[in-house]
Amino acid sequence: MHEVLVLYYTQNGAVNSMARLVARGIDEVAGCAARIRTVPKVSTVCEAVAPMVPENGAPYVELRDLEECVGLALGSPTRFGSMAAPLKYFLDGTSSLWLAGALAGKPAAVFTSTGTLHGGQETTLVSMMLPLLHHGMLIVGLPYTLPELSSTTSGGTPYGASHWAGLTGERSLTDEEKKLCVALGRRLADTAAKLAR
Repeated sequence: MHEVLVLYYTQNGAVNSMARLVARGIDEVAGCAARIRTVPKVSTVCEAVAPMVPENGAPYVELRDLEECVGLALGSPTRFGSMAAPLKYFLDGTSSLWLAGALAGKPAAVFTSTGTLHGGQETTLVSMMLPLLHHGMLIVGLPYTLPELSSTTSGGTPYGASHWAGLTGERSLTDEEKKLCVALGRRLADTAAKLAR
């Protein structure tokens, strides 16, 4: 069984919902299974430590999750046009994997949620791609052969799946956004399975 890591950070739950849909797409590919992980919040108080196990939701990621999986789907809410600090903080600690070339040649995909329609969906997706490219990963996006990419009036880009959540998270994922999340997971898993042969 080829496991594909779905690694995300969420604050209001939208990215968690997207992660579950991406995982569904991964699970639809024969011989593939999603491994869902998250990262803890980053505290401005130096003495603050997150519990070793989250109170609910996905377990916290470990470096071995990245090593053991054949692909990576990375998700984050948008923070001023970039990925959220907790996800960036985790990625900044992956130097040992970079030195070993542990992720080189593995496929990766990205997804995000924004508070406003023009809140930086594409720049956030690109900001998540940069460390993955430095690791030598192969970026998988969404092709325009997916009709939802041309018909959506909320989220959805060729760079990866996206969602317009609203300022307080009041907007649910649209049908198009859901389909694009599943399609991204399916495309990533299909690519990972082919590369892992």
